[in-house]
Amino acid sequence: MINEAPQNHRPRANDSLNAPIGVVGTGYVGLVTALALAELGHTVHCLDIDAAKVGRLRNGIPPFVENGLEGMLARLLGRLHFTTEPTEVFGPCPVAFVTVDTPPLPSGDADLSRVEAVLDSIPNDIAELILVMKSTVPVNTGARIGRQLRSRGLNDVRYVSNPEFLREGSALEDVFHPDRVVVGADDPADAARIAALWATLGGELLMCELASAEMIKLASNAFLATKISFVNEIANVCDIVGADVATVAAGMGLDRRIGPAFLSAGIGYGGSCFPKDVSALKQLAGNAGYHFQLLTGVIEVNELQKRRVVTMLSSRLGSLNDCRIALLGLSFKPGTDDVREASSLVLAQRLAAEGARLVVHDPAASQNVIEQLPRGTRRASSVRNTITGVDAAVIVTEWPEYADLVGPGMSSLMRNPLLIDGRNMLDPADAADAGYEWVGIGRVAAARTPAKMSGAA
Repeated sequence: MINEAPQNHRPRANDSLNAPIGVVGTGYVGLVTALALAELGHTVHCLDIDAAKVGRLRNGIPPFVENGLEGMLARLLGRLHFTTEPTEVFGPCPVAFVTVDTPPLPSGDADLSRVEAVLDSIPNDIAELILVMKSTVPVNTGARIGRQLRSRGLNDVRYVSNPEFLREGSALEDVFHPDRVVVGADDPADAARIAALWATLGGELLMCELASAEMIKLASNAFLATKISFVNEIANVCDIVGADVATVAAGMGLDRRIGPAFLSAGIGYGGSCFPKDVSALKQLAGNAGYHFQLLTGVIEVNELQKRRVVTMLSSRLGSLNDCRIALLGLSFKPGTDDVREASSLVLAQRLAAEGARLVVHDPAASQNVIEQLPRGTRRASSVRNTITGVDAAVIVTEWPEYADLVGPGMSSLMRNPLLIDGRNMLDPADAADAGYEWVGIGRVAAARTPAKMSGAA
């Protein structure tokens, strides 16, 4: 482990922090990274293969929903340059962050084709470059990329791992107030140089070798996913024995060794990181000959949890054929329009298979998400319109707007006031007072939410 910048840090070409910085990929991680660097005073050259997206970004139009993003993009547009030409990034920029997507393959391995495309776009005559990997990649990817670069004679292109730890919905808060900055490199001087870019933001700094830096991101997300699956299993047992999972989780969270975060029971995790990274770490271990049994259970619990809602509905309504069901929330969490691996998609398909008719609502997820839902799904423009005339409603995503469900007269809009609170968002007693047959995940229907409970998945 490297605890501090080495005393013999040798100067590099273009070593000034005033030099332009490149960011390859303008998706979620890339754009947030670019904005952070621009806010710190750097000129940032952003590369993307999607010409339409580049055009929108040049006009200050963000490609996704994120709190505070649009205003910051408009304010910093003068320091940001968006392009589809690699030569406008590689060459002018002595440092380039790689932030492209690494989605899972059918085998469970990470698809590194976009990373390979970035490597292919680096000119053979480039003088010097530090390639900084923010994309989540398998352990030992850095070593393999280093061999590829040397085989092309690109001995002055060096590789650094600088994993991101952003949460969708609070990414700008996370990037400007990090709890840790991890930098992995073969050369301590390269690690120190990248660490210096983020130094003014604070956070604990950990500089280490490449493989450990790559493992930290996978291990962190796998542990948080394990915590979520664990509390969901506890919630399922609470349902059987009559305990209240909110009270149980509050008591657990008071133990400093455990903490309250990620102890909110619900219908499973989703998004672009947890499902992919848990599967990637399990596959990485399997490829090395180790059976990661714990993560097998984490994945299984999460998939089954998404389907428990169907059982809850059918046990109270009987056959779901021709029942009208409202799904409140499509994004995998509030504060974002991201529906990747969202519980809503799995739940909608299962309900449609049972013959249910679906009406859905989400404050942010774009209209094109309807294409991923069962045929015949209707999208409503308001919470009131969504629940009017339905046989049951399910809170899938804990958007603040859904607190209005306990408002006067809301339950009377439903044909049958059955409310499945898939995120334990509402206070059970308040929901009962509002006229609902309220069903939570591991909750006692008459219980009040413990005042000390905090932290969410």
